[in-house]
Amino acid sequence: MTGVSILGGYQTDFARNWAKENLELGDAMREVVEGTLNDAGIGADAIESIHVGNAFGQLYTGQGHLGALAASVIPELWGVPAMRHEAACASSSMAVLSAMAEIQAGRYDCVLVVGIEQEKTMPGDRAAQVQEAAAWVGHDTGSVQYIWPHTFNELAAEYERRYGLDTKYLRGIGEINLRNAQDNPNAQTRGWTLSDASFAADDDVNPVVCGRLRRNDICQITDGAAGLVLVSQRWMQANRRGLADITGWGHATVGLGLAQKLERNEQNDYVMPHVRHTITDAFARAGIEGVGDLDAIETHDCMSASEYLAIDHFGITAPGESWQAVEEGAITRQGSIPVNPGGGLIGGGHPVGATGARMLVDAVKQVTGQAGACQVDGARRVATLNIGGSTATTASFIVERA
Repeated sequence: MTGVSILGGYQTDFARNWAKENLELGDAMREVVEGTLNDAGIGADAIESIHVGNAFGQLYTGQGHLGALAASVIPELWGVPAMRHEAACASSSMAVLSAMAEIQAGRYDCVLVVGIEQEKTMPGDRAAQVQEAAAWVGHDTGSVQYIWPHTFNELAAEYERRYGLDTKYLRGIGEINLRNAQDNPNAQTRGWTLSDASFAADDDVNPVVCGRLRRNDICQITDGAAGLVLVSQRWMQANRRGLADITGWGHATVGLGLAQKLERNEQNDYVMPHVRHTITDAFARAGIEGVGDLDAIETHDCMSASEYLAIDHFGITAPGESWQAVEEGAITRQGSIPVNPGGGLIGGGHPVGATGARMLVDAVKQVTGQAGACQVDGARRVATLNIGGSTATTASFIVERA
């Protein structure tokens, strides 16, 4: 047990476009902080420290120094120590780890975590190019138009080289997540009209973006924020229990370059062994043996290939056999180990710096039976896996019903 519990959480509607609503980051920060505090049932005066996860603030909006943004829009937070964390798509997971460390060190007992990103401030192609900053600039970038579809197409190519890969299983992952998102009231794609052609090798409805990856293998540019209140055992003894406990965590950081990782890991059964170690570290800290002790998983599916990797790295299948979980329906909401029951990133949306926090918000909803139409029956323990860049930063948490 980590001694850290989640008192409450909140997510904005990921289908919104803040610029079109004449809103800025400060407006989103106000909404997510007020929503998070309301869900936690506390006032701003209870918050002792703030951690903000954000990847691309200056690049999309010009606004940096986001640790101070909460106090800028919530006067009651004036004077509360705050800081920003950046680790690409894993930024708010780093914020959570730092908040947990403060609590475990005894510095603070009630800490606010916010993940926030505004991405829809420019045309989609330019918005996608901004995210090259999360790759190894000048090494992995410069020779391709869209770095992340290219990167995860190369990851799929590595699976194909080692184990063989039928791309219908990548499209199958996209289908599961997009259909799950139809039931999620905060999902970016919930209003999409889907047909069988949406998940086929149909060059009109589902065109190729890069190599093996088609339109519906890939997440969307997203505005969004998610927040959590974390509390200590001491706080709970003096007040009340949290909704859920964070019982385990894992965290690993490796080099930025994709080629670095693939070459280094060439002889390992796992394509990204550090991702496997992150997951098993979280299992060990939570005192569980493996994936069979989980009821659901919230994993990083910025592209269908990243979820394909997560499936075997969690141990749902043996290395290289992730296709079996797709074919057998194991990862559907009604399957033996549901993955992304609310739609993940492909269906739900991916406001980069907010994704790790959003995963935890959804994990809490699952273990407390508050996930609505996305609920996995009887869920009591959920794992998350959040990656930054080409898995350069990886974090995993285990969330259990309090």
